[in-house]
Formats: sequence, C-alpha cells, structure tokens
Amino acid sequence: MKRISKGEEEMAAERPLVAILMGSDSDWPVMAAAVERLVELGIPHQAHVLSAHRSPENTGRFARSARAKGYRVLICGAGAAAHLAGAVAAQTTLPVLGVPLDSGGLGGLDALLATVQMPAGVPVATLAVGRAGADNAAILAAQILALGDARIAGRLEELKAAMSRGVEEKDQRLQEARLANRSPAVGTSRIRPARARARVGRTKAR
Repeated sequence: MKRISKGEEEMAAERPLVAILMGSDSDWPVMAAAVERLVELGIPHQAHVLSAHRSPENTGRFARSARAKGYRVLICGAGAAAHLAGAVAAQTTLPVLGVPLDSGGLGGLDALLATVQMPAGVPVATLAVGRAGADNAAILAAQILALGDARIAGRLEELKAAMSRGVEEKDQRLQEARLANRSPAVGTSRIRPARARARVGRTKAR
C-alpha cells in the first residue's frame, strides 16, 4: 500500500467526515485517488478494508454506526460482484457513493452493473469505473458536505477555477505548437468529397 503522508496523518487525526471503504487492500492503488482529492480539499477522512462477503458482520456494524461516529458520506469501492456499496447502503441513511473497480476480465462492467443496479429504496450514487470514479467520488462527497460548509464550497470553487485555467493553458500551448510547426488545423480533413472521389473512379474505369 501507498505510504501515508504526514498531511494525511494529521487530517486523519481530525474527526473524519468521509469514510473510504474498499473490499481489499489490492484496491488501494485506485481508491487512493479519492484520498488524494480529499487531502487537496482539506476534508478529514479515513480508509478501511471491509468486505460484503468475507466480513459481512463488520461491514454492517460499521455502516450502522457511521453516523454516530461523525461520518457524513461513505465512499465504497469494489470489483467483480461489487456488493460492498449496496451492503453498506442497506444499513445506513448516509449518502453512499459507489466506485466500480476493474478486478476481472470484464473491464469493470460487472462491477459497474452490480453497483448501479440497486433496488428502489436503497440508492447508491455510482461513479465511473476506476481512478476517475474514485476521484469524482471524493469531489461529489465534497459537494455534499459543501451544502453546509462554506469553506469546502470555497475550495471547490478554487478547484473549478484551477481546472479552467489548466484547460486555457493547454489550449495556449497547442496554439503555440501549431504556429511553430505550421501543422494543419485540428479537425481538418484531407479526404476529398464523395462526388470528387466518384468522378475519379469513373475516369479510371474508362
């Protein structure tokens, strides 16, 4: 597993608002993306390994006691059958965010379907498969918390502004590279129109 940084240790010492749950420590390389984003946003959190199948009693106990412990959002990552998010959602009224993981030969499709196809009355907000989903789960958790916390709302605004600046910088680099290399415009097609191709074909046929 990735070594915990000093900043993460200090944040974990605060009362955690978000719990990041995963079915196995082998899921950490992906779920670490959620931790990294929460650290960036300054949101206290904790990460645990719990299994819907191998430790169902511990999973249920954690879910039932999460609100009393001060948690406000639960992020669950699992692959294959991926029942962790659903099992947790069945035992709590806190928001549960599910992150499907690619742990088999189906590219994560099995986990995606298992996470998103919840019965009515037991919702799981399902994100994308893999690290993008873990990252977005952390951002969505922050957006939920920001409904009652102006500081977190401000950090999210800063994040949006930083992403916008990043796109502008990339566009500027692209334009500078095009000018330097005199490359054709992006999206320009050199394929001749269909009528022109047809005329050439008829000429060759003669």
